Amino acid sequence: RAFTTSPAALAKNRLYANIRRPDELHTLLLLSASSNVPLITLWSASWCSACAAVRPVLKELLETEGVGEAQGGLGFAEVELDSVEIGTLGVDYMINSMPTLLAFSRGEAQVETKLTRPEEMKDRERLREWLEGEARRGG
Repeated sequence: RAFTTSPAALAKNRLYANIRRPDELHTLLLLSASSNVPLITLWSASWCSACAAVRPVLKELLETEGVGEAQGGLGFAEVELDSVEIGTLGVDYMINSMPTLLAFSRGEAQVETKLTRPEEMKDRERLREWLEGEARRGG
């Protein structure tokens, strides 16, 4: 491999299709762990107005501003808790309120750092800080 003086390319954030079944989350967790990139999940429902307010802020930070890319990148998927095939997935990961932001690192849920308060998720700077911290953790 040749030496170079150019800066390393930043890892790009990846946004995945919404999760409607447990096996879809399992697949993304395997992909996340194998690529060493944390997976950020937004647990929501179609009827949740707070979720609808948080979603665009989160997507803008990840897609447009590339928050987390300098730290190695992030994966993102929304988990639809009102999907008929979701089963007990919310209970399995102790999702008690919506919206909830839960990061997965190396296939493990980072329950101690999950965000559950919508006011915190709507605060762009707080959300940026959280995303960068999760990206530094690695996948």
